Amino acid sequence: MNIGLIAMAAALGLSAAGSALGTGAASLAAIGGWKKCYANGKPAPFIMVAFSGAPLTQTIYGFLLMNFITAAVSAGKDPMMILGAGIFGGLAIGLSAWMQGKAGAAASDAYAETGKGTANYFIVIGIVETVALFTLVFLLLLLQ
Repeated sequence: MNIGLIAMAAALGLSAAGSALGTGAASLAAIGGWKKCYANGKPAPFIMVAFSGAPLTQTIYGFLLMNFITAAVSAGKDPMMILGAGIFGGLAIGLSAWMQGKAGAAASDAYAETGKGTANYFIVIGIVETVALFTLVFLLLLLQ
């Protein structure tokens, strides 16, 4: 059995699961925010779509990690190190996506009520994304 294949699946699967949870949470809040706007006779802000879609990038990071793992398997790196990178890297990236979705949900709620703060909300959403980026870069260095 090739443990590297499990690592590849974990990297992509856990990252994508986090993206699903994050986009789901943010999307539910965006829908609630639009309802709030309609109920108050205000236009529905399109920016909430961006808040909802932000966690999707972590699936791409999981795909990139999967490709780095493929290269590490081909290079004959330690299988247990590769497995750990796939599982824990995918988990860290996925949790970043989930928490980013929760931040996006809060951003949608706040924006629907006030119509203000877009830049601040995106800064916070970006900070949460940084965890996934750091994970990807540090694991790339480990796998080389």
